[in-house]
Amino acid sequence: MLCGGLGAAQPATADTQRIAEEVKSQVEEKEGKNFDVFAAVEFKTQVVAGMNYFIKVHVGNDEFLHLRVFRSLPHENVPLSLSSYQKSKTKHDELTYF
Repeated sequence: MLCGGLGAAQPATADTQRIAEEVKSQVEEKEGKNFDVFAAVEFKTQVVAGMNYFIKVHVGNDEFLHLRVFRSLPHENVPLSLSSYQKSKTKHDELTYF
């Protein structure tokens, strides 16, 4: 993986789901609604001064969100943060930088 470039898409793992769950309340606050379903499907990573996670999340029916979550370097001891998200995505939409 190139520093700064996006890695290849990978199936979501337990760690990816945990990351998505950790920022779920931030997404719900921005959207003004609660999600009964919030299941990570796949993800890509980007090495920066920490790590960006681009996560495709199923939120029910045929609806998906793309999340960009930042994890700082371990010594900084900063919680995960939702950097950005995209809504109105489908199962087949590719995760790209946003």
